[in-house]
Amino acid sequence: MSKQKVIVGLSGGVDSSVAAYLLKKQGYDVHGIYMINWHDTIGVNEGSCPGDDDVLIAEMVARKLEIPFETVDFSDIYRKRVVDYMFSEYELGRTPNPDVLCNREVKFDVFLKKALEMGADFVATGHYCRKETIEKDGRKIFRLLAGIDKNKDQSYFLCQLSQQQLEKALFPIGELEKPEVREIAAEMKLASAQKKDSQGICFVGKVELPVFLQQKLASKEGKIIKIETEKFGVSSENDFEGLDLDSKLQQLSQPYPFNSESGTEIGQHKGAHFYTIGQRKGLGIGGLKEPPFVLAIDVEKNIVYVGEGKKHPGLFRKGLFIQNAEIHYVRPDLKLIVGEGLKCLCRIRYRQELQKAEIFRREHGYFIIFEQAQRGITAGQFAAIYTDDELIASGVINQ
Repeated sequence: MSKQKVIVGLSGGVDSSVAAYLLKKQGYDVHGIYMINWHDTIGVNEGSCPGDDDVLIAEMVARKLEIPFETVDFSDIYRKRVVDYMFSEYELGRTPNPDVLCNREVKFDVFLKKALEMGADFVATGHYCRKETIEKDGRKIFRLLAGIDKNKDQSYFLCQLSQQQLEKALFPIGELEKPEVREIAAEMKLASAQKKDSQGICFVGKVELPVFLQQKLASKEGKIIKIETEKFGVSSENDFEGLDLDSKLQQLSQPYPFNSESGTEIGQHKGAHFYTIGQRKGLGIGGLKEPPFVLAIDVEKNIVYVGEGKKHPGLFRKGLFIQNAEIHYVRPDLKLIVGEGLKCLCRIRYRQELQKAEIFRREHGYFIIFEQAQRGITAGQFAAIYTDDELIASGVINQ
């Protein structure tokens, strides 16, 4: 009986290297592919360009493991599906997550298709997450589970995967913790054993975001308006007495209606679309008792609203809304019907602890209401929905 063929996305990092080693140890016919997805260096911090050394390290790992190795160039597709989407979202005043898009559009789409064309049975990556197969109504269902290492769990980045993509995916290090992965790499003397974890945008690296975005988005000077804490009207549960549930959901998920009359101009910026909610750095404002944080941006009027201190009430909200077109079910068999609700866990950014919440399906979309108000709910980001440690659905935050 011939071995099952697995193509590993070898990135030059320790995680994918150990994933390849474990798969070979388990008896698979392992092949390594390094994906070239980006060539430009505009706005990329010096020394952080992933392509500088990674392909050499990946090749050294493949040689050490005695597995075939090659490179593929998906840079045109990556630019169209990931980077161009980033530019368009920032222009609209939203903050996209390129790593989620990279997994959906590149690693588990064009890369997966390429692997299947090469005769692969599976593709594998070095993500800290797990896959489980169950049977339901006589058919197989693939569950996406959080990684054992809660500090490194990367299931959030895979929140847009489909059952078809999960069926062909393997996550060999999902049962391990990061120190164990490092230890295995050191024992096997893999070239990536001491390599630092990558940072910044997937396949691009750490970037100076305004410089990077200025490739397509023009600078445009505008006002920075400071919203005083004491002038801020914080909503309480009492404000919603007498409202029906749908009206309450609408109110809780609405962004705060800031305007230039509600605050004081304290500075100038070079384009509201270069900023995101919760941002502290890059405002160029001094002389305050506490650091300023971005509360909201208005790209039409080109205004950035800020508040003093990381606990400013304008940074916190209890709810968010996802349009029907933006919801994605990793588990379609668990899809809610209009009028249904579900107590769940949710995170709105990578590395955030799972938060207790309830999701409500309505005719025009989904409301997620948190038990505790959340800091920095940001349009364009993904909200990932879990039951226990299984990621069942996700959606792009509309407001």
